[in-house]
Amino acid sequence: MKYNSVFDIIGPVMVGPSSSHTAGAARIGKAARNLFGKQPKWAKIHLYESFAKTYRGHGTDFALAGGLLGFETDDPQMSKALDIAKEKGLEIEFIEDSAAVDHPNTARLIIGNDSDQLELIGISIGGGKVEITELNGFELRLSGNHPAILIMHNDRFGAIASVTRILAKYEVNIGHMEVNRKDVGKEALMVIEVDQNVEDPILKELEGADHIIQISKIVS
Repeated sequence: MKYNSVFDIIGPVMVGPSSSHTAGAARIGKAARNLFGKQPKWAKIHLYESFAKTYRGHGTDFALAGGLLGFETDDPQMSKALDIAKEKGLEIEFIEDSAAVDHPNTARLIIGNDSDQLELIGISIGGGKVEITELNGFELRLSGNHPAILIMHNDRFGAIASVTRILAKYEVNIGHMEVNRKDVGKEALMVIEVDQNVEDPILKELEGADHIIQISKIVS
C-alpha cells in the first residue's frame, strides 16, 4: 500500500477501537449517505468475513450507523450512533452474510426511503481508508477519501466531453476518472475524483450537460 504521509501510517483521528473496522466502516456509511443525498429511513447492511465475525466487538455496527447519520470519524456521538439512529427513525438491519468476497472487510449497504433506494459495496483497506467497488450494479473504484462526482448518463457520443469541458472551464482538476456501462447505448456511470469540492452552481451546470441523467457528489 502506498502512503502519502505519516498520518496515513498512524491512522485517522477517530472514535473506536479499530481504524479498519470503525473509521473505515464510518466512511463507507457516510459515502452511502452522501451518494443517496439525504439520510435514509432504512438500511439493510450485509457484512462479510472479518466484518461479519467482529462487527459488534470492533464497533463496525455503530460506525456504519454513524456514517449513515453523517458523523465524522472523530464525532463523540459515534459510539451512540445506533441509539441516535433509532431516535431519528433510521431502521438498520445487520446481516451476517456467508457469500464469498474479494476482501475480508466488505460491507454491502442497501439504503432507502419511501421513494428511492441505493445499493453500494464498500471495503475498508486499512488505516481508515476505504474503496467503493460497486454502486447500483455498476463496478467502480472510488476511494471515498477525496471529493468526487458520480454522473449517471446515457451512453452517447459527447457525454463525457460535455462534462470535462465544464470542469475545465471552472479549473476543477481531475485526479481519477473512469466510465462504466452495462451495455452499449444504455445507462453509464462516470466517476470523477477531483482535487477540490465541486460547488453547487457547477453541479447545476453539469446537470444541463448533454445526455446527463443524475449527478451526486462526495465531499472531502
